[in-house]
This record gives sequence, C-alpha cells and structure tokens, in this order.
Amino acid sequence: MHNIVLPHPADYESIRRWQRLLAVGLTCVSLTSGCVASSRAGDASPSSIKILVTYHSLAGNTERMAEAVVAGAQSVARSHVVLKRVGQVTADDLFSADAVVVGSPVYWSNMAGEVKTFFDNWQFKFGVFPEFKMKNKVGAAFATGGQVSSGKEVTMLTILAAMLGNQMIVVSDGGAFGASATTEGDSPGIDDRELADARALGRRVAEVTKLVRARSSH
Repeated sequence: MHNIVLPHPADYESIRRWQRLLAVGLTCVSLTSGCVASSRAGDASPSSIKILVTYHSLAGNTERMAEAVVAGAQSVARSHVVLKRVGQVTADDLFSADAVVVGSPVYWSNMAGEVKTFFDNWQFKFGVFPEFKMKNKVGAAFATGGQVSSGKEVTMLTILAAMLGNQMIVVSDGGAFGASATTEGDSPGIDDRELADARALGRRVAEVTKLVRARSSH
C-alpha cells in the first residue's frame, strides 16, 4: 500500500493563485517572492517600461484586483510588469520602476497598516529623500472594501497623497481616484465589472508611462 502525501492546506491558496496568474498570462517567478509579467513583445528591454504593482491582501480580494491591474498593463506593448506584496518590495524594485501601482484593503476608512509601512519604508528603509528619487514616476491606486460606503475613496486618496508628496505623476481610471471593489453584502467577492475597472487602470498607467518616458527622452 502506497502512502499518499497531500499538500498542506496552506499550499492550496498558492496553487489557486498560480492558476489565476497563468490565466492572465503571467510567468510566476516564485509563489512567495512575487511574479513577473512580460508584455507580448517579450522581456524587458531598453525601450520597454517597467511597472511595479504591489498590494496587501488577507482575504484574496485585493490580490485579485492586483492581478487584473497587471493584466491591463500587460496588454500594452513593451510593458514589463512586476507583481509583489508590499512586504516583499526591494529598493531596486522601487527605484527601477517607471510606474508604481499600490493596492490596499480598507481598514477603518484608511489603507492597511502594511501599506502605510511600505510608504514609510520609502524613506526609512530605501532613502527616497532628499533626492526625491520617485520624482516623475507614474503612480496609481486601487482598493477593496466590504461595503459601498466603507472608505475606499479615502484609502485611494491617502495612497495618492503619499505619491504626490514624493513628486510623482498620479493617474486614475476605473473610477475617479482609481479602481475599487465592494466585497460584502449584495456584492460578495470581485465581479467582472470591478475586474474590468482594474484592467482599465493598469492599461492607463502603462499608456501614460510610455508617454512620460517618450517625453523625457527628447
């Protein structure tokens, strides 16, 4: 009789995440260290743009939105996209990116503590100031919240405020301040419209980033 070893229950979520990433055309570098998505034109090159999509997620809702943002950015030619949780982002990830998109669940009408720590690390860990190392990079935000009026816009505004304080160029799509999703009550989880909004945000970030790069090269 053969012994059958089943995956640890904690591994099932990683497996499901891997399957979702493959569905949107991502190449997973590591299920624990983040994933990289190259555009249809291939890997990063001197003419490509690099977009960092980073997020915090416990229930998986913000993660799904992040994956949709990546898919939207990936639809623009010569877009090299890196997907990581905020706690896994390195200084090189941040400073080598032409654009940064940050997502957070709503905690008490504000960004999650992990996302606030990520922004604090820009200075205390990565040293963005006084050189303003994020200046003229494109920034955008997305958020998920349980109820229709739960602070999603405030959460996105606090993310954008941190970017503006670093002299970044902020953009939106999928909503006035970015893409968002309601995940409880009559709208459990993430629906197709909300995923479409997240893809639209990713696509616009990539398009604007290409314009900024083209302008700065002249």
